[in-house]
Amino acid sequence: MATKNFNAFEMAQAQFDKVAEQLELDLATKALLRQPLREYHFSIPVHMDDGSYQVFRGFRVQHNDARGPGKGGIRFHPQETVDTVKALAMWMTWKCSVVDIPLGGSKGGVICDPHNLSLREQEQLCRGWVRQLSKDVGPLRDVPAPDVMTNAQHMLWMLDEFEAINGAKYPGLITGKPIGMGGSLGRTEATGYGVIFTVREALKEHNIKPENTVAAVQGFGNVAQYAIELFEHIGGKVICVSCWDQEDQISYTFKKKDGIDLKTLLGITDRFGGINKIKAKDLGYEVLPGDKWIEQEVDILLPCALENQVTADTVTKIKPSVKFIAEGANGPTTPEADKVIQEKNIFIIPDFLANAGGVTCSYFEQVQSNMNYYWEKDEVLSRLDEKMTSAYLKVSELARQRKLYMRDAAYVIAIKRVAQACKDRGWV
Repeated sequence: MATKNFNAFEMAQAQFDKVAEQLELDLATKALLRQPLREYHFSIPVHMDDGSYQVFRGFRVQHNDARGPGKGGIRFHPQETVDTVKALAMWMTWKCSVVDIPLGGSKGGVICDPHNLSLREQEQLCRGWVRQLSKDVGPLRDVPAPDVMTNAQHMLWMLDEFEAINGAKYPGLITGKPIGMGGSLGRTEATGYGVIFTVREALKEHNIKPENTVAAVQGFGNVAQYAIELFEHIGGKVICVSCWDQEDQISYTFKKKDGIDLKTLLGITDRFGGINKIKAKDLGYEVLPGDKWIEQEVDILLPCALENQVTADTVTKIKPSVKFIAEGANGPTTPEADKVIQEKNIFIIPDFLANAGGVTCSYFEQVQSNMNYYWEKDEVLSRLDEKMTSAYLKVSELARQRKLYMRDAAYVIAIKRVAQACKDRGWV
């Protein structure tokens, strides 16, 4: 998650400062947007299956809600830090803003490893998280969602606890719920599909046919799986994926020169996105070290895992064949690596634009839950395509007009909208 010398929040602030300067924001607006509006730290005691008690640290950060209620996932991760949560909350603000949905940015987390917790213990953790925050989250205040190592079941336990405390039904409290319990069709595919909708538009702009492109993917969780599915559907080919191996506690890259077979790989993958090495070898995959995904002779790199992956060290390993990077993960590229990517003239689709499909669909789920009326899957995915395409075109047009790097163009649009909302409200 975060290495000792890497601080995700400092990186998020550095990205913000650069654009705040370009936008000539006044000092008060800058001070307001550089820090979260609210930050919660709390302890969650859990009665464990062996009769003992364990206390877990939980967080919720609400970065800015000038444009609407907070929105953002909850991660369960053993290396979770409040700085990571603060960075992700800030990125969520820009993400909701760049795709122009009326929500602000939040994020939550618990320091734990769900692999080592029984389902009952995980349920206690979810209910405990909500009890600590029941007055500070809600459909009109702050709307959580699943993130790393949390899922629909966790969300339902949280919703149930919130409804028990408040004595009423609030399906709009939380998104990422199971279908049939207020979840939206299309939500599972949304982030991965959103990444590829933007890739499709970028290829169109550069007059490149998807069937003439090859990609390397980092990660094999939900985002990567659906990105690969849609990328192959539009004609592209993926030659490798990398994923974390729970047993060995390191990551591996699985490569097949003539293209991976998504269906077969999914058949040998555990529920956390870990691919079985022995079975993969039997199927003819090369099993390489985890960082080899970035060194492949491909046209497109799709980092869809965690932050801090394309760094000053790893960026030098990118082959000259790479023309595009679409960031499915949050904050995978450091500012130092960004400079090199710019010099290499690689076209980047920045994280908070590329992976905004998830929050856009979460917004659709929230709208459906609040009005208690649910859309068909085709309607959800076509609305998602519309939103993602329109956001991408606005960013790329500004980048062309003002000769800006794509990340800067996306930031300019996003920060401008949030700063304006703060001004209109009379906050600054």
